Amino acid sequence: MKKDLKDLLIDELHDILSSEEQIVEALPEMVKASESPDLKKAFESHLKETKGQIQRLEKVFKLLKTEKKEKFCKATKGLIDECKEVLKDLKTKSALRDAALISKAQRIEHYEISAYGTVRTYASELDLNAVADLLQATLEEEGNADKKLTKIAEGGLLKTGINLQANLLKAPKKINKTKTSTVKRKSLAKK
Repeated sequence: MKKDLKDLLIDELHDILSSEEQIVEALPEMVKASESPDLKKAFESHLKETKGQIQRLEKVFKLLKTEKKEKFCKATKGLIDECKEVLKDLKTKSALRDAALISKAQRIEHYEISAYGTVRTYASELDLNAVADLLQATLEEEGNADKKLTKIAEGGLLKTGINLQANLLKAPKKINKTKTSTVKRKSLAKK
């Protein structure tokens, strides 16, 4: 039987479903492993969102009049395994471990953004507008999750994020978070 774009769409959706199910299993461990309350909250929020994304995928399968089938996403397993390696390498809660967890979580988000963008485009090209709209909603959630992780890593106006905290662990004398340190950084950037 010759395959077409709709077959490819359905195959990709099964892969994404496996990915989301693996993420639902992994996120509680990431919540527990985080030191930062903001990071914990972001992971908890994304866990709820991911469960909703699975429900949205189930709606997509109904719209496509196709059964869900078992398919295992090896890429997501590899990305989650990298998160587990962080926990083995950095055994105690710290800003450094949080920074590493953010890095690994953002790799997962970028994979999902790519996957959802692709299937949304397939659905649009097949004139499956209701399917494309559902996939677009998830794509936007994944993009927002990635932005939230970046904000936690970088911090706000005073750049007090987890990355700075992790960097300060090695050089405690740099803990000057006053306006002068911001001014110095800006003047160095102009040179």
